[in-house]
This record gives sequence, structure tokens and C-alpha cells, in this order.
Amino acid sequence: MSVAGLLLVLVAAVVVAGFAKRLGFQVPLVLVTVGAAASFVPGVPTLVIPPDVILGVVLPPLLYSAALDYSFNTFQRNIRSILRLGIGMVIVTAVAVGVFANWLVPELTLGAALVLGAVVAPPDAVAAVSVGRRLGLPERMMAILKGESLVNDAAALTLFTLSVAAVTGTRISIDSPILYFGYEIVGGVGVGLVLARIVRAVRARISDSALETVLGLILPFVAYLAAEEIHASGVLAVVAAGFVLGRNAGDESVSTRIQERSVWPTIDLVLETFVFAYIGLQFKTVIDTVRADGLPVHHVFGYGFAVLALVILIRPAWIFLNAGRRRVVSRFTGRAREALTWRQNLVISWAGMRGVVTLAAAAGVPLAVQSGEPFPGRGVIQAVAFTVAVGTLLIQGSTLSTLIRFLDVADPDEELRDAEQVAVARRISKEAAEGVLADMLRNQPDGVRDSDVAELVERVRRSTQARLAAEHADDVGEHESEALRLGAQFNRLRGDVLKAQRRALIEARDGGELDDEVLRRILAELDLEEAAAEARIRRQRW
Repeated sequence: MSVAGLLLVLVAAVVVAGFAKRLGFQVPLVLVTVGAAASFVPGVPTLVIPPDVILGVVLPPLLYSAALDYSFNTFQRNIRSILRLGIGMVIVTAVAVGVFANWLVPELTLGAALVLGAVVAPPDAVAAVSVGRRLGLPERMMAILKGESLVNDAAALTLFTLSVAAVTGTRISIDSPILYFGYEIVGGVGVGLVLARIVRAVRARISDSALETVLGLILPFVAYLAAEEIHASGVLAVVAAGFVLGRNAGDESVSTRIQERSVWPTIDLVLETFVFAYIGLQFKTVIDTVRADGLPVHHVFGYGFAVLALVILIRPAWIFLNAGRRRVVSRFTGRAREALTWRQNLVISWAGMRGVVTLAAAAGVPLAVQSGEPFPGRGVIQAVAFTVAVGTLLIQGSTLSTLIRFLDVADPDEELRDAEQVAVARRISKEAAEGVLADMLRNQPDGVRDSDVAELVERVRRSTQARLAAEHADDVGEHESEALRLGAQFNRLRGDVLKAQRRALIEARDGGELDDEVLRRILAELDLEEAAAEARIRRQRW
């Protein structure tokens, strides 16, 4: 497909997404539906993108952006639930679908059926998270869904590689599947950590926010490709790099942080819009592939609907079996663990929509095995994968919001906990500011009268208190207008206060006193104020 055609599809997808949002429809569902219908329109270009491009260009920035905005502390708190879904459920789904498809579909050998299982195993949380964010899902549920999406692709793609190698007779670098999986994890995480530390070190030595932002933009692609080059998990490399850069976001300059807060949501919007349009546009291509293989279309899509039903049922079965097991274990051990309610588990079990990784993996099934014979059931695998991806989006995606509203899974204590965290953050900010102001009084600058220093300190204190009380819009302007006479000293002192508050808040996060989510909100406020202070200082120098 030409670049012009690709851009045309992207522009059309953005326009459709805009109208869908304006009309209150779910954007992913509208894009998939419109894309499927458009694939049959004469003159619409056939969108064929190599799976390596999808996995190496589209997937890394989406994963990296999610990891940047995801709390590592939250990941640690929910690690068991995330791994049960992101790894355990992926393996169970792959095996169950493989056994079932081998029994159901005559064209599939057991190995090829397991390839299909690995293809349809990983859910894509993009649609679920967007719906959950709009409807106010509790933070823990959102954390589990986002955490699952960060690790399940790695598990599914590893299973895909192993099963394809078994069918084609290709030799992988490590014979033992367990050791190979371990190498994928360790190697991928290691590459991500090393590259993230290099980017941090380079950013600390440059003062150009545009260059710092560019470094952040290329990091996910470099991390993915570097890990894949050594046959490790590129997905985990991207996630690890995102965790490191997100947790140390306070190291960059203010302008860099503000730029990245605008850049990544824009990139996410463009890529997510393109992904769902791409899924829909594959409809005609899949049908043509099935016909080219000489298979009855209605039979193949019948297999797809059967596998779709199994995929939808496996997730709630796995989740509720594990919930029951945890209750039994807690009863015998006497250790009660905080668990999701059955309503919350039901919502998570219904948030199993598949996405672009499923289609990319299906397209990546080789044409032939080493003997030269065609890969068994390749066309069936692609058709079933498409059916599962689109079916879960249309069935689960279209009903998830209704289910959330009906079950009322909101956490009544979440708002209180959030308010308590904000109060802690404001207390820490106030203490840090008072420390800087006290130091200013002890070490007065040369050439400034004692009375002016005291007045300056009091104005900065009042300005800081006004911001912490969310009343700074009027008060700061008044106080600054009063301080024109000592404007340079005022701005420098205000900048020192903001930097001290930032350091104190990050230390509180590192010590477990603050959650990452609350920290990011407070730091965003500080960044805007610090950027304004720096702009005033530059104007005074001019």
C-alpha cells in the first residue's frame, strides 16, 4: 500500500473518530464497523502491513506510553492479579483454544491449533481502559487491566514463537521452553533498564527540551528492536524502559515534562484510531484469503464463532475459579487478603477484547514449513483470529459500559483515600516550602535589606499557600504585582520553593507515603507554575 493511501486511511479514521465522539458512540466499535464496511467499497485501498511493522512500529509507543503513566508501586501491589491474567490466563487460553480447535477444525494439526491459541490469547485493554476511565472504574480495577495489557503480549508472543517453531521445525536459540521464556523475560527487562538509564544520563547533560523529548520518542522503538535483535522480549523491554522513565519523570526539565504530557496522548490517539480502523479494513482481505485456500467461507467463520464463544467463556471461568481458590486459602490460613468483589471480577472478566496484536500475529504465521509444504490451516488461523478480534470488540466492547453501569462497581472509599493522599502531598509541599524560606531568612542575599527579605519571604509564603489552597489564580497575580520591586529575587526564591517541593514529593513517593497517581497530578501543577516562573525570569534578563 502506498504512503498516500496509508495517510488517507489515517485521516479518514480520525474524522470518523471525531464524529463518533461527538455523537457519544464508542470510537473503537464505530471504527471497526466502518472499516469493515469500507473494505468492500470499490477503490478503497487494501491495507496490508507486514506484521513486523505492526509489532515494531505501532505496538512499542502504545506500550511505552501506558508504562510511563502507570504507577510501579501500583504494579507491585497488584502483581499477583496482573500475572494471573497477563501470564496464567494467556497460557490457559492458548492451550484450551488449541485443544478445542484441533478437535473442531479438520485443517488444523495440534501444533497449528496451538499457534491459533497463542494468536487469540492476549486481550487488548485499550478499549476497556477507555470505557473504564470514562465511566469511573475504581483505580484498582483500572490498574489490573492496564497492568495485564503490559505483560500479556510478551507471554502470548513467546508462546506464538514456540508453537510456530514446533510446527515448522525451526530451531530456537534455547531448546527448553521454560528456559526460553525466562530468557525472554530477563533479556527484555535488562535491555529496557539499560537503555532507559542511558537516556536518563544523556538527558541530565543536555538542556534542550526538544532533544530530550525526541530521546523519549525514539526510546520505545530502540528498546523493542534491541531486545528482538538478541531474541529477547521487545514488549518487556519497552515496558521496563517506560517504568524507569515514568518513575524518574522529575529528572527532566520543566519544559520537557510539559511537552511530553501533550505529545504522548496525541500519539496514543493517532495510533489507537489507526489500529481499530486497520482491524475493520482486514475483513475483505480475510475473506479473500479463505476463498483462495479453497475453503467454504461459512464453515471457516463458523469455526471462528465457536472459538470466539470459548475465548469469551475462558476469562470469567479463570477469574472466578481463582477468586474462589483465594477465598478457600484465606479461610484455611486465616490471612484475609483484600480482594475484588464479584461485581468487579465480573466486569474484569468481560473486559477481554482482542486487538491488533492478535491480527499481527495471525499475519505473521509463515507460509510454509521447512519441508516446503504449506503451513497447515494458515487461512483458517487468520479468519478465526479476525473473527475473535472483531467479535470480542463488538460483543464485549458494546456491552461493557452497560454492564459497568448496571453493576455499580464504584469504590465508595476511593474518593476519600484520594483526598487523604492529596492532603498528605500538600502537607509535604508546605513543609518543603517552609524549609526553603527559613534558609532564605538565615542566609540573606547581599545587597538586600533585612526588611525587604522578610517581606519577600512572606509574599512567597502567601503565594505558595494560595496555590495549595487552589486559590492562586487571583492571589498570585496580586502578590507578584506587589513584589515588582524585588521581582528577580521573588522569582528565584519561588523557583527554589517549587524545586524543593518537587524533591520532597518524590522522596515521599519513593518512601511509599504517596501514590504515583497523586504525585503526577501535584507535579503537573508545579510544572506549570515553575514554567511560568522561568518565563518571567527570562523576560527580566532580556
